[in-house]
Amino acid sequence: METKGLKVLVHASAFFAPFLVPFIVFLISEDKDVKRLSIQALLFQLVLGVLLFISGLLTIILIGIPMLIVFGLIGVIIPILGIITALNDQHFSYPIVGSWYY
Repeated sequence: METKGLKVLVHASAFFAPFLVPFIVFLISEDKDVKRLSIQALLFQLVLGVLLFISGLLTIILIGIPMLIVFGLIGVIIPILGIITALNDQHFSYPIVGSWYY
């Protein structure tokens, strides 16, 4: 049960502390699955941050506006899907970075 709560916390942290909470959970947790998930969440937020930054720069030539919308929606939808799968005790891997770690 403790791992279920930590998994939900890692996913939900995308809305209030996307870098700090996964890092702290990685340090304090002893469960291998929670550690994997926290690293994936941290990498996902870093990649998404870079993509949003690049999209922001591309708004000058107007192609960045649709990219900002798409990446913004991804940044909201993926953590919600992660929360739902964690509450159902199912396995979840973040897209893009799921295969980078473990």
